[in-house]
Amino acid sequence: MAQINIRIDDELKEKADVLFSELGMNLTTAFNIFIRQTVREGGIPFNITTNTVPFYSASNMNSKP
Repeated sequence: MAQINIRIDDELKEKADVLFSELGMNLTTAFNIFIRQTVREGGIPFNITTNTVPFYSASNMNSKP
């Protein structure tokens, strides 16, 4: 079995560890799921974009009700 070493921001890893733990898996399992799905789809299994949802825009988030 191959081994991959990656570098990731400490805070991001901690957040991912918590999330994946809640889903009943660890980071290794989550990464394997991501890689398998990428191979099945022949690309990244989600859209990568610079577009953001307008609801979360800075002006909307700073507005007062």
